[in-house]
Amino acid sequence: MKEEIEIAIEVLENKGTIVYPTDTIWGLGCDATSEEAVEKIFKVKGRSKEKSLIILLDDDRKLNKYVKNIPEVAWDVLDHVDKPITIVYPEAVNLPKQLVAEDGSVAIRIIKEGFAHQLIRKFKKPIVSTSANISGEPSPKNREDISDNVLKKVNHVVNLPSNSKNRKSSSIIKLQIDGQIEIIRK
Repeated sequence: MKEEIEIAIEVLENKGTIVYPTDTIWGLGCDATSEEAVEKIFKVKGRSKEKSLIILLDDDRKLNKYVKNIPEVAWDVLDHVDKPITIVYPEAVNLPKQLVAEDGSVAIRIIKEGFAHQLIRKFKKPIVSTSANISGEPSPKNREDISDNVLKKVNHVVNLPSNSKNRKSSSIIKLQIDGQIEIIRK
């Protein structure tokens, strides 16, 4: 795994794109702080720019760097959730405009273990995480499920075994400054 992390970091530092295992499904990713790299993700995926992307962090203490005002309820959710959850926070900051929704929000998931966690920790920046598929196609639970259309368009495909057991996309909730919670995806 160490060698794959080193290769992935080199690709990310050069504004490239990767296919990698996350805590949920296989993802398509890049340096979330690079406008140029994020643009490449939209091209690989064939995704409308009106649909924003999720970013991954390795530690909730880094949220303040990318969210202006974190609703208090977010800390309760993060402390008590026992499965992967993506939270849409209001008032994104320090991110390329393509990652910020029209209302100024940003979707962030904290990764607590595995390849993606180690990659982000060593890369020291957030990475984009969107399913490794062409928009509209099924999300890949295994590396083998990823279409050649995606694999041919990225700079690196992480070479790690697939573990499809109970893999599914994360739940998504949206938080408002006033503490209101909206469930986007269960």
